[in-house]
Amino acid sequence: MSLMINDECIACDACREECPNEAIDEGDPIYIIDPDRCTECVGYYDEPACISVCPVDAIVADPDNMESIDELKYKFQKLSQKD
Repeated sequence: MSLMINDECIACDACREECPNEAIDEGDPIYIIDPDRCTECVGYYDEPACISVCPVDAIVADPDNMESIDELKYKFQKLSQKD
């Protein structure tokens, strides 16, 4: 599943700097995560980097974008081929 940023976001920019897929963008008023680019850091780290740096715990699982680990790995491979 991809992640999402909820209304608790304080737009501190910490998460955007940590995202290896560049899936996080500045929104109005809160940041947003592109579900097509979010792999929950599968292929990079053991856990999502954005969650660990968020000072207000505003990053949660997106119930509308549920994906298995295999699907996240596949997405990571596809994104890596484009670079």
